[in-house]
Amino acid sequence: MPAISLVVCVHRQRDFLERLLRESAGCYDELIVEHDIPDEQNVRLVAESAGGRFFERPPAFLQEPHWPFLWAQAKHDWILRFDADEFPSEDLKAWLKKFRQTAEPPAEISAFACIWPMWNGQRTVSKRYPAGHIFLFNKQRVRFFGMCEQGVIPDGKIESLDLVLHHQPRRTPYGLHNMIFRDQSKRGRAFIASCLLGKPTDLNCWRWKTEAWPPEWEQIRAHPLWSAVSRLIRGTLRGLRDQWTRERKIFPIAAVCGPIFHCLMCLKYWQIRRQHFRKVGLHRKGK
Repeated sequence: MPAISLVVCVHRQRDFLERLLRESAGCYDELIVEHDIPDEQNVRLVAESAGGRFFERPPAFLQEPHWPFLWAQAKHDWILRFDADEFPSEDLKAWLKKFRQTAEPPAEISAFACIWPMWNGQRTVSKRYPAGHIFLFNKQRVRFFGMCEQGVIPDGKIESLDLVLHHQPRRTPYGLHNMIFRDQSKRGRAFIASCLLGKPTDLNCWRWKTEAWPPEWEQIRAHPLWSAVSRLIRGTLRGLRDQWTRERKIFPIAAVCGPIFHCLMCLKYWQIRRQHFRKVGLHRKGK
């Protein structure tokens, strides 16, 4: 029977972590909680009171750089990756409890994905969109490098489930203000841009060995301005199509938010690449 390690990265959010652990009771075999900055809210107490292990690591202000370290700490191969402001629906809880009592999934299955409905800060506004959110994976069957906006790369199949993982922060996650002006969004774009100047192996990695970037990132490195326009237009159209296919509704703001983030990310890379080349050129002239 497969055992599950629940791994959670927290940036303050003690109240959300308490909700997550309350709503996830019986869904995992091990708990690992990491705090991204000095723990001023005594999150350690919440984690350890729930029988978990707690880590406080140097600040990255992002989750992804911490994941390889935390997965290495996990005793079990199946990683349940929830954000602090998420929690499983009743059907998903029942599925997880059943999963832990059944036989190990076939080796060709690397991960499971679910529905991750939109939340406007007060209520859920979609039922089946977006889908394809990976929440459970076998750490021996995926690869990863610790960059913002990078998900696990499965060796095998992702099995999609018609089950819901709730994401209910205090704010509206898909608002234009969040995507454009929020400090975390700006920090994420700057982090990605600086990472793309180097190699994925420069980052904290999990089973990732090659120095080559995956095509979707290499495209930005090679053609940042074209990628900015392409991702804005194609991403928006793809989002509207997926919304209509799954919901028979469209949510224009939600459809454009992700593409705007990616467009600005491409422009940020173009900007810092120019600055980098300028510095390298001045350095060479100085020699």
